[in-house]
Amino acid sequence: MTTLPNNYRERVYAGWLGKCIGVRLGAPVENWTAKEIADNLGAVNDFLPLPPGTIFKPDDDTAAPLVLIRALEDCGSAVTAEQIGETMLNYLADQRGTIWWGGYGVSTEHTAYINLMNGIAAPRSGSIAQNGKMIAEQIGGQIFSDIWGLVAPNDPARAAELAARASSVANDGEGIFGGRFIAALVSCAFSEANPVRLIERALEQIPRDSEYARVVNAMLDFHRAEPDDWRAGYRFLAQNFGYAKYPGVVPIISNAGVVVLALLYSEGDGSTWLTTRFSRAIQIATNAGWDTDCNAGNVGAVMGVAVGLDGIEQHWRAAMNDVLVGASVIGARNLMTIPACADLFARLGEKIAHIESPARPRYHFDYPGTTQGFGAHAQLGEIFLRPARDRALQIYLRGLKKKGEARAFVRTYYRANELSANYYSASFSPLIYLGQTIAARMFIPADAPEGLIASLFVWDDNARVTHQEPGAMLNPGQWQTLAFTLPRLDNALLSQVGIAFRNIGEAWTGNVLLESLDWNGAPNFACDFSRERNEFGAISGWTFLRGFWRMEDGAFHGSGAGISEAYTGDITWRDYTLAVDLVPVIGNAHYVLARVQGARRSYAFGLAPENRVALYKNNRAVADAAFAWELGRKYRIEIAARGAELIAKIDDREMLRWTDATNPYLSGQIGVANIAGHTRIERVAIQ
Repeated sequence: MTTLPNNYRERVYAGWLGKCIGVRLGAPVENWTAKEIADNLGAVNDFLPLPPGTIFKPDDDTAAPLVLIRALEDCGSAVTAEQIGETMLNYLADQRGTIWWGGYGVSTEHTAYINLMNGIAAPRSGSIAQNGKMIAEQIGGQIFSDIWGLVAPNDPARAAELAARASSVANDGEGIFGGRFIAALVSCAFSEANPVRLIERALEQIPRDSEYARVVNAMLDFHRAEPDDWRAGYRFLAQNFGYAKYPGVVPIISNAGVVVLALLYSEGDGSTWLTTRFSRAIQIATNAGWDTDCNAGNVGAVMGVAVGLDGIEQHWRAAMNDVLVGASVIGARNLMTIPACADLFARLGEKIAHIESPARPRYHFDYPGTTQGFGAHAQLGEIFLRPARDRALQIYLRGLKKKGEARAFVRTYYRANELSANYYSASFSPLIYLGQTIAARMFIPADAPEGLIASLFVWDDNARVTHQEPGAMLNPGQWQTLAFTLPRLDNALLSQVGIAFRNIGEAWTGNVLLESLDWNGAPNFACDFSRERNEFGAISGWTFLRGFWRMEDGAFHGSGAGISEAYTGDITWRDYTLAVDLVPVIGNAHYVLARVQGARRSYAFGLAPENRVALYKNNRAVADAAFAWELGRKYRIEIAARGAELIAKIDDREMLRWTDATNPYLSGQIGVANIAGHTRIERVAIQ
């Protein structure tokens, strides 16, 4: 039975933070050997610098777990391997983003995806019988499995079983054992910090006669004999279990040895590196080479849980700033914060343990030291953000003068040139839209002078303008909640949300405490694409499943050989009316999409073959009607979603009305689609 420790949520945050730190440390030298690292860099003991003005790129080691965990959210703790495979198909774009698309028979996950797409369900999709031993026993089984330990603390058997189901989608044999082992390590780390005992407990979840157990036990034995020199341990590993011993691009056994090596020698080996166990562990995992981001990520997750937030140096956290980028087909889920991920994992862990999770604001500061990705800038004064303490972000204003302004904000959209790299093909939809209501709760100390005004604002990156409320005077010694309902404006792309501070009194220095920032409500906006640009493989603000999506002749165009779909908006949107002005250029199927919850879950309505209009749930027609439509003519296609009822119109004429009585989709994004055709989209409006 899963038992949650008293500080469960904080330990989950520490574990996922540790994972993200390790991935970033190891990523620049991924697939380098230990010798190449030593010869070219000496050692990698700290983050290598990013290009100026960029955030760290998406990485499969964090992007894929954020997809896999949705299977637990969507299907519950009894989730099957087949359901996890379906989750991959739902949240991954077709051979783009999240995982390494190295080719069928080369990349384990790519091979599994093609199998799944062609009706070979999990676990056969990843089996040795289907794909052969080499593909099935690559590293993917273990690198994505930390999450299962985070949701099953102190329950290694449950964590290992969940990991086995997830790993079996693309792996088999030693690949599944690796998933079980890593998940068990993380689970056990909630109550065990000694690396030897931790490893021995995790070994109980894999077969004793497996090659995986052999490398783990060999490293344990070597460490007992030579506990003071990790490089000697690495040489032993490379000689006896190195890449030359195993087939494939990234064999799991060699890298499993690195994970164990780093954990064992984290207690000290006489090096002059940073002195904490957490830092030593991820540094060893990186400098040992091979799949460095994977290994340092796994090690960081285990150590983060084991040592907690107090054991992770602040300099790692400051550089991360709690920002994380994903690469799924749901663009609004691709710009995350590390605390938001921890909230998701902890909520699922609490659900497994039959504990009800209270709702939390989008940006809260319950985790000690969090920054939630906030940034700041000021004019006629200075502003500094200090990590959260006592559940509030400290916004330090220094010398804020009359006519000056200081801003604290979060990013809600990034441009392509703001990522350090993008070979995992991240794309985004904005996190906030016009029509929604922002709320923030803040406090200034009792000894602060009157005259400080706080205003909520958004930045429209298309028009390069700020939309800001008049604001309210902050009352010293009192908590206050500010709210701002965004007006309807066309063609906006909102990339910042925050609080602007202005001072009408004497220059002031002091702390403002921010307890939370959130927004909700229905969107209310329109877009004629006059300000959008080609970006992220489609256009700004939109993601796509497949097809060729682009700006052309002042409109949004989509074409493809099969089912082509593009999406925008937030998966949490509930009731709305979507109206799209489109022109069918070629082909006999052109649709608008509502309540999109991924590639496999949505409603579609539009122009269908044989002079008909049709309404679909997924790819199944649920209602249709005769309608003589023509290529080259513009139509306004509208779908209104109210609870389980859908009302579909063309040119303001109601064509279909249908109520979904079987597991209706009650929320989701919006989108457009065609089948083996070309569609010109001229305007999209939602309210």
